[in-house]
Amino acid sequence: MKLSFTLIALTLSCAALAQDAGDLTFLAAREAFRTGDFRRLEQSAADIGNHPLASYAENYRLRNLLARDDSNGIPAFLAKNEGSYLAEKLRADWIRWLGKRSTWNAIDNEYARVLAPEPEITCYAQQARWARGDRRVIEETQSLWLEMLEPPEGCRPLIDLQVTTGRVDADAVWARAHLQIEANRSNAARTTLNYLPDAQMPDSRSFEQATKNAASYLAKQPAHWASTRSGRELTAIAIQKVASNDPTVAASMLLSRQTQMQASEKQWAWSQIALQAARRHLPEALDWYARAEKTPLSDENHQWKVRAALRAQAWGTVKEAIQAMPTALAQRPEWVYWLGRAYKAGGRTTDADALFGQLAGQANFYGNLADEELGKALVVPAKATPATADELRQAADNPALQRALALFRLEMRTEAVREWNWALRGMDDRALLAAAEVAKRNRIWDRAINTADRTRNEHDYSLRFLAPYGEQIRPAARQQAIDDAWVYGLMRQESRFITSAKSTVGASGLMQLMPATAKWVAKKIGMQDFHPGRVNETEVNVLLGTSYMRLVMENLDNHPVLASAAYNAGPGRAKRWRGERPMEGAIYAETIPFSETRDYVKKVMSNAVYYSAQFNGRPDSLKNRLGVVTPGGNENFKDRDLP
Repeated sequence: MKLSFTLIALTLSCAALAQDAGDLTFLAAREAFRTGDFRRLEQSAADIGNHPLASYAENYRLRNLLARDDSNGIPAFLAKNEGSYLAEKLRADWIRWLGKRSTWNAIDNEYARVLAPEPEITCYAQQARWARGDRRVIEETQSLWLEMLEPPEGCRPLIDLQVTTGRVDADAVWARAHLQIEANRSNAARTTLNYLPDAQMPDSRSFEQATKNAASYLAKQPAHWASTRSGRELTAIAIQKVASNDPTVAASMLLSRQTQMQASEKQWAWSQIALQAARRHLPEALDWYARAEKTPLSDENHQWKVRAALRAQAWGTVKEAIQAMPTALAQRPEWVYWLGRAYKAGGRTTDADALFGQLAGQANFYGNLADEELGKALVVPAKATPATADELRQAADNPALQRALALFRLEMRTEAVREWNWALRGMDDRALLAAAEVAKRNRIWDRAINTADRTRNEHDYSLRFLAPYGEQIRPAARQQAIDDAWVYGLMRQESRFITSAKSTVGASGLMQLMPATAKWVAKKIGMQDFHPGRVNETEVNVLLGTSYMRLVMENLDNHPVLASAAYNAGPGRAKRWRGERPMEGAIYAETIPFSETRDYVKKVMSNAVYYSAQFNGRPDSLKNRLGVVTPGGNENFKDRDLP
């Protein structure tokens, strides 16, 4: 018996050593690829054997060769790894390589095998069809003119095609330039205006001044500025640039010039002033939208018109603005819900309930609100039968998931997440639940959550709304006298419980604390042994994060919506976004100017409802949590230096 145990231990030790050796060989291949050491890369790829990431090493080798204009090994790799994430991405890069060489027949063959084509890859396939005389391409690519404002290289010839085949006139050129200017892509707009006939094209110097020194440009305009379309359009563009800094000043400038402008020119300028005013919550926004009349709006501008109407509680305008949206935009959950609310405000309860019914049962902010409008309590769905041993074995044996786990083990999180997500394609609910359980057992909390989030009929909300680190988080929440469901809801959105998470702006840990904020909180609570290196320690991060949540709550009327916005965007902004009269918390959330913070607050508040139901065993109300946001005065924060 003793000998048997010794043999088992020796076998396990050998397996661990083999894994470590394979990992080192893979990492050597990766480093050789990064540094361009082709000889070392070739050797590592040959030595890696049956390691789960052997295909990655070979992929590095082939990409190195492709950079040297050698594609000979690619077909064999694609055939061997067909359907994998690496095959998909390598095939896409090969199609780009082929497209730059106008090898259209080969593109036809490879594009047919692409499973999830990127826009540029589709563009190369359309170029291939055009090259063999398929004129349907002109019609199919017409939408690119207004949708693809900064086209990748493979799509530019299709944009040009719209011009060379006579599909684009001067109005279309200016319409595209307007969208690019609104999106703050002045260089792209300059390129678009080159499609105008020479006699109609604004000169480069005037365009540069109008976009980069707008106020000066408008102050020094020549007397004949309105005699040409380019002069009038540049005036409208300059006014748009002024509006991005001060909509009120821009409105004054437009009022003094609009009699010399064509209707389409001044209406577009008013739409841009209105957009900037709506983002700043200025009460004049709706009046300026009215002056824009029927000028075409971008998707972004359509949405801000609704948001301006929501803050003004102008339900008739809410209804009209949503009904004027393109169909795909109007069908988004937020606009279905608010159209329902507009119908309800107008007494059309049957129509309202029909719209709420479209959203009911969805596990998101507007699904929750729609349920409550229909009088339905938020109930966590019945828990699916746990994954069986056979289902777990199939998940563990899935080659793509094995590759992802190996990448996680080597702390290559970006690559691991991509591989994991690709592996989930086409999985049914049972397979998804098994994969989520595998992620949970490996303490890869974010993949467990995201995988369980994909189920359609069978659900496990204990996986969707995982609550790890309970021994640290829940006592800390109680100590700070804040709602543990809200803490978990915020943390789920901040880091997905990844202790090593680090944002692009430097926020760290479970609660994504900025260095300056962590230092300030540590001083505020009298933490004597704090230093920046401790921010990623779970207990320290949770203590500082929950302490900051409490302090933010105390400074913002103990309102969780305001505090959630403050946690993401800063207390000063959260305070400024309050209105001049009381408004629903849902309206406050929907009209937050920053798209990231707007999405964040909605998800945090919806998350909190599910955690509350899970922790307390009874339904919770999102509407009650959202409450009413009251007007904010000019009083200072209780903690004047609150970061």
